[in-house]
Amino acid sequence: MAEMTPMMKQYMKIKAENKDSILFFRLGDFYEMFDEDARTASREPDLTLTSRDKDPAKSAEEKIPMCGIPYHASDAYIARLIAKGYKVAICEQMEDPAAAKGLVKRDIIRVVTPGTVIDAACLEDGQSNFLCGIFLDEARAGVAFCDMS
Repeated sequence: MAEMTPMMKQYMKIKAENKDSILFFRLGDFYEMFDEDARTASREPDLTLTSRDKDPAKSAEEKIPMCGIPYHASDAYIARLIAKGYKVAICEQMEDPAAAKGLVKRDIIRVVTPGTVIDAACLEDGQSNFLCGIFLDEARAGVAFCDMS
């Protein structure tokens, strides 16, 4: 197996910290998804599954699957994934790629879940979206409810 590129190492590190989310990884004007996230994202919102690896000597199983969406269209794709119960972690470029020395710094800026969604594109008109928090310790308990919509 070939050594991973620095960008893929960065992706894998961030993905390891967000295992339960579909990671939208910003690359220029696109959010890219790789491996299982790409398989899921291609199946659920019906995106084209492809691969960056164009080596004809590699089998399909050896190539890293990927799919992507334009960053400006992400709200619609996030809404479709959230509606199906998925959690989405959005990883942005934290510096201008033109000014970056080496690999562009990236970090998670937001995690969207079905319970915490507040974007109008992800909410159904006339439907409430409730969130509940519970606190417990040895002597106390507390509960809070909020209509996020």
